[in-house]
This record gives sequence, C-alpha cells and structure tokens, in this order.
Amino acid sequence: LTTHFVESVDLDRPIEGGWRLKLYRDASEASGSFHQAPRSSASANRGVRGEAVDPERSAAMAARRAGSRLRRYVVANRLNRLGTLTYAEACFDERQVRKDIGSFFRSLRNEVQKPLPYLWVPEWHPKGHGLHLHFVVGRYVPRSQINNAWGHGFVHIKLLGQVPMGQGSLGESRLAANYIGKYLRKGFDEQRAFNLRRFDSARGFLPKHELIVGRSSEEVTAYASERMGATPSYVWRSRDHDGWIGPNAMWMTWDS
Repeated sequence: LTTHFVESVDLDRPIEGGWRLKLYRDASEASGSFHQAPRSSASANRGVRGEAVDPERSAAMAARRAGSRLRRYVVANRLNRLGTLTYAEACFDERQVRKDIGSFFRSLRNEVQKPLPYLWVPEWHPKGHGLHLHFVVGRYVPRSQINNAWGHGFVHIKLLGQVPMGQGSLGESRLAANYIGKYLRKGFDEQRAFNLRRFDSARGFLPKHELIVGRSSEEVTAYASERMGATPSYVWRSRDHDGWIGPNAMWMTWDS
C-alpha cells in the first residue's frame, strides 16, 4: 500500500476532514469519499453492533461493494473470456457446486501449467435446472482442457472481443466484468445458503491500490491524473445526484 499525502499535516492545526481516494492503476479506476474529522468518543453514536438501521440500504451497499471488488479484479487482471459450466444432471446443492468449481480450477491449472487468475459466480437456472456457473479467465484455454477439467456436463466459453477500436484488453475485460456482474447482482435477490461466497477468485491476483489524501476532490483528482498520466475519461460525483445518501463520493475511470 502506497500512501500519498497531497498536503502535509500541520500538527498545530485542528484536525480537519478531507478526501481519501483509492487509485487502482491496473484497473484504470479510482474511488473515494470525503471523511469528516473524527468525533470525540463521548459524542460519537456507535449504534447497536450487529443491527442495520436500514436493512434494505445495507443490502444495496453490500451489493455495490461486491460489484466494485468484482469489477476491479476482472479488469486489473484483464479477464476477457466468459465461460459457463452447466450440469448434465441438475444440481441444487450450493455447497456441492462450490466443491465442484474448486476442483475444476485446480484441474484447469494443472492442464495449463501456468498462473491462472479467474473469477466465478453461481447462478440459479431460470428454468429450474438447478445451479450453473459463470466464470472469466484472461487467456486462451483449449475447449478440450476445459471439458476434461469440468466433467459434470456442458461447457461454453467465448472471447468478448466486440469493443470499440483502440480499447483492446481493457475494454474487453470491462465488458466481461459487466456481464458477470449482472449474475452477481441477480444473486443478491435470490435465496442462498448461509455464509457462502457470492463469488470467488484465484488467490494472489488482487489489484493493489495507492491511497491519495487531500483537502478537496479537485486536489486528489489532479494527483490521480498525474499518476495515471492523463485526466479521467469519466467521473461520477454523488453531488450530481439528488437521491444520494451518504458522504460526498466520486468514482472515475481511464480509457488507457
């Protein structure tokens, strides 16, 4: 973790709030929010541990955080091939599905004999045929090797190459993240076994980030732009949305 303090801290000045921006250079994106100055322990209202004030809002925030982690992982590792694993005989056991997908990727790594970043999401079949699995990888794997590694039914995989000229693997991986993210969001609306992951990924490939701290959104944006070598191609700001609930926040992406 690299921390960049845009403005040095004067210990003789009162503690003030400021912006904290996380820059994920490999994923070509950054996100952050304004943090208020810490309150005294006497005045802080910590609430009741384990209870959400607004369960629906908490669930929506959890879905958004999971989607962000998924997107950054997929894009940072340039995962641009989307696959589906289906059972010949319907499987309704969520724990068994997770055992099977774990065995699948162990076998696939043995087949390719190279480091293999991947991410997968389970989905209930819309026509009642139990569970199937969607996954993304970032390199060509022969269909025969995927068939050998799965062994429970049918497989399908394709390169998501239909992106505008010049976007290359970055655009392809963002498209893959969008596709598989839809299955993740759908999963938040469905029943699932207690305490099971909504998605999982290969260990050792998490995107790293740099922490940028500044007095204003313009300041941290300028420093992030300097680190990326260009201004963001897209910036989302919470202040532009009347229905936003929470601290002032922003999210930005770069096209290259």
